[in-house]
Amino acid sequence: MKSKLDSAIFRPDLGAAAHEYIEDAATMGYIGLQLLPVFRTPVNSGGYPVITKETLMKIQETARAPKSAYNRGDWTYERGTFTTAEEGWEEPIDDVERELFDLEAPGEADYIATRRAMNIIMRGLEKEIAGMLFNATNFSANSITHEWDDGTNAVPITDVNTGKAAFRLQCGMLPDTLTIAYSTFLDLLECDQIIDRLKYTYPMIEMNSWQAQHLAAVFNIPRVLVGGAIYDSAAEGQTASITDIWSNEYALLSRSNASRDLREPCVGRTFLWTVDSPNMPVVEQYREEQIRSDVFRVRQYRGCQFIASRNKSGSIVSNISQACGYLMDNITT
Repeated sequence: MKSKLDSAIFRPDLGAAAHEYIEDAATMGYIGLQLLPVFRTPVNSGGYPVITKETLMKIQETARAPKSAYNRGDWTYERGTFTTAEEGWEEPIDDVERELFDLEAPGEADYIATRRAMNIIMRGLEKEIAGMLFNATNFSANSITHEWDDGTNAVPITDVNTGKAAFRLQCGMLPDTLTIAYSTFLDLLECDQIIDRLKYTYPMIEMNSWQAQHLAAVFNIPRVLVGGAIYDSAAEGQTASITDIWSNEYALLSRSNASRDLREPCVGRTFLWTVDSPNMPVVEQYREEQIRSDVFRVRQYRGCQFIASRNKSGSIVSNISQACGYLMDNITT
């Protein structure tokens, strides 16, 4: 739809298209929002209750004597904080470009511009989340002995089992996700230990058909997420240098939470301020006659946060996210 006014108009139809793009993002290797699921909030910053892992794992007396009351939860919560900031991108469609689109794909120019903007936003979000999770500063890195690109000597099943045992002692639960880079996924399919286990677990499947869910079964974990998103790491104006967003130096065991209960332990959440961007994201359109273009703006207020309680001075008291993550390094040479 060609703009007639220079004031921005809300495009809920394009917002729906942007949301569909987010849902399809996993097929393009974007996995960040599966690890830090969205939590919608009516405030752009604030606090939330944090229940300590010690409280969660206490043995409580549940017996009731005649004519007496039941024991009940009297949890003492600590407080965590979150904040959101506006993120957005604009994509202009020049009048000449629109004419060309209308010849080949009538009515699709608006959606193409929206998808372009969403790709920029999703790539930035993915880079932010990967930088948080594949980070030895935020999690104590645990070096494995044999890199997973050493197909003969690598023992990834053993390494993951060791990690799951340590994870269980950290937070009282087992991890629900193993996150790896795309090149690590390919390396695992060349590991003798993986091949031996897969061919007995799935005796009829062809090697070229192995997917992440087959590795999940081998590792006995609910899911394996493969970070396949890439970006150009070269400086502006330099020759492109295509780089993986998720480093093949690391693999992460973690636990996620997509429910409305922020007290449920997990590695982190993506807070979305719903007053400004209830549809995640908002898509707007306006006319910029100076460049003879319709401009499509995609925006949202969000904040990617670890789950942790803090005291009045801002220092961390209970680091729930760290308890819900087990980072392995030395994954590749």
